Amino acid sequence: MRREPQVALLPDGRRLHLQDGPIDLIVEATGSREAVVAAYRAAADRLTGLLDGLCAELALLRSPAGEHLPVDPVGRAMLAAVRPHSRTGFITPMAAVAGAVADAVLAAMVEAAPLSRAFVNNGGDIALHLAPGESFAIGLIDRPDRPSLFARSIIHAADGIRGIATSGCRGRSFSLGIADAVTVLARTAAEADAAATVVANAVDLPGHPAVHRVAACELQPDSDLAALPVTRAVGPLAPAEVRRALEAGRAVGEALARDGLIVAAALHLAGQTATTGAMALAAA
Repeated sequence: MRREPQVALLPDGRRLHLQDGPIDLIVEATGSREAVVAAYRAAADRLTGLLDGLCAELALLRSPAGEHLPVDPVGRAMLAAVRPHSRTGFITPMAAVAGAVADAVLAAMVEAAPLSRAFVNNGGDIALHLAPGESFAIGLIDRPDRPSLFARSIIHAADGIRGIATSGCRGRSFSLGIADAVTVLARTAAEADAAATVVANAVDLPGHPAVHRVAACELQPDSDLAALPVTRAVGPLAPAEVRRALEAGRAVGEALARDGLIVAAALHLAGQTATTGAMALAAA
């Protein structure tokens, strides 16, 4: 028997909270009352059993991206999002799990009802629906462990951006790099999630004595990163060192933008910011 997710309307009366195990979603839809009710029902229905489907193939999803296709559609979306990055480094489908879940729930909502705008926020990885003429304001944070906005941006329907994701060594997931936060805009949340991981990993100063790293498996025995060294702390860095680390990440972001894998990215480290692609930032 499938476990039912927890479902609750938030106190603002507009947003829906859905939770099943580690999946924790904030959902909002804009449209007629009937459309919103139908969309929220569809979101809860789609989340039901979704985690079970992923857990059934967890060993495959935690393995380096290869040719073996998951049976679960969300797992297949995860693999598709990370596969372009597997040519240049280690990556598993888990790098796109949060974004792929958000995409799946949003797709169910949009299919169920006509909506002008909608989003599914899965711990900061956001799937976005914008009808023609609509826009969406986003705030960029400098570090997830103590969030504060350092910039804002506007996404328009015509931009083709439907996914937003943030990664870095201060977030809930492990990172091989030292970025405080890397926010990526892409065509889907799964693609943004995977690319944010890759760009954040590239913001780095290999061998720097101020960077403390630990094998991922020492912190989480079942981590898909196994014995790869993940960043646990970053000490003081000189401004020139910060710029060098950001430039390394920006070069990777520029390559991804040229290849059409992302639309834009904003990279943040120690009070400095670098951007790539078509991201227009305004002060927060």
